[in-house]
Amino acid sequence: MANCLVAQSGGPTAVINASLAGVIRANQLNPVYDRVFGGIHGIEGVLEDKLFDLTDLPAREIDILKQTPSSALGTCRYKLKRGNDTDYKRLVEVMDAHSIEVMFYIGGNDSMDTVDALSEWAAANGVAKRFIGIPKTVDNDLVPVDHCPGFPSAAKLACQITHATRLDYDAYTRPEVFVLETMGRDAGWLAASCCATGDVDLLVLPEVDFDKDAFLAQVQAKMDATGECYIVVSEGAHYADGTYISAGESANDGFAHAVLGGVALTLKQMIVDAGIAQRGVVQDLSRAARSSNFAQSLVDVTEAYELGLSAHMHSARPGFTGQVVGIAPRTDLSAPYNPVFFAGPASQFANFVRTFPEEWILPDYQGITDEALAYFRPLIAGEPKIIYENGMPATIMPFNKR
Repeated sequence: MANCLVAQSGGPTAVINASLAGVIRANQLNPVYDRVFGGIHGIEGVLEDKLFDLTDLPAREIDILKQTPSSALGTCRYKLKRGNDTDYKRLVEVMDAHSIEVMFYIGGNDSMDTVDALSEWAAANGVAKRFIGIPKTVDNDLVPVDHCPGFPSAAKLACQITHATRLDYDAYTRPEVFVLETMGRDAGWLAASCCATGDVDLLVLPEVDFDKDAFLAQVQAKMDATGECYIVVSEGAHYADGTYISAGESANDGFAHAVLGGVALTLKQMIVDAGIAQRGVVQDLSRAARSSNFAQSLVDVTEAYELGLSAHMHSARPGFTGQVVGIAPRTDLSAPYNPVFFAGPASQFANFVRTFPEEWILPDYQGITDEALAYFRPLIAGEPKIIYENGMPATIMPFNKR
């Protein structure tokens, strides 16, 4: 038998390691491969032959791996460019040196593009290597899935923070606004999920061009009516000309993606400058939403783990390559939640952005529809049993630090 390789890429999630644990455990139960190697720091580390043998990871460590936040193998934002044969050939050299036949890549949009590119190159060059994708992202912006592993836990944490800070905000009598900022460059799924709490007064999403005057009029109306206004905004909110409300659009993350952040501060100052409120409070979820393992959604960690199992199972078929496993879209949001797993070509997952449906957005920044609430609520249900040590959720020593 040959060996397999699994690596992680892009921004971590609270359950990205559950998918890794699924691949490892699947091979222990059904040893399709002699060895399971982990790529340290994603494709970038693999190209440097930085691998870690995960084959015989003890059962307890696998259990703790499932609840460990961040990327236990280390991550990267290295762009494997199409047409760059040097990287492709180097990857094959490393795989050959370790008798690796299959590579599992856990990541987001760009990582699924890497799976597609590697599969195409291997086929075009007669290289007998296979590449399989396992999705993750807190932004929930991949197609053609119902949702992405990592998003439900981020949404659960966002809802918990929204409700807790709303109660804190409501305790005061002084007239001030509260602005919570979530991640979401092109899609407002995470910001919209906060509305599941019933605590959000105004919602600003990237899917609707920002109108400063119309927004300030709504803030004024809320303040006049109740003396309060709790606002949630996605970091990627922008004006009609595409300019982001926040600063930072001139920088990029290596994939030509704008580096965002600070939109909540901008909105707060906008409101203060307009004389609507004298003060404002800002809460930035930022990395907390993707690393809060103590707030994992039971649905999320279970599905992330099972997708790792599913990817390994599919890989036992010799012709399975250039594919991504995922959770199929629900056709009836009123029915009991029952996830269905599927596999599809990586080309269908890569280089597309699934935005929050405009038909689920209420006008005038008033929140989301009941259909959207029906979509969100099952995803944040339940909590896994967390293993604690010394009063803290137990975590493993990351493999890239060993």
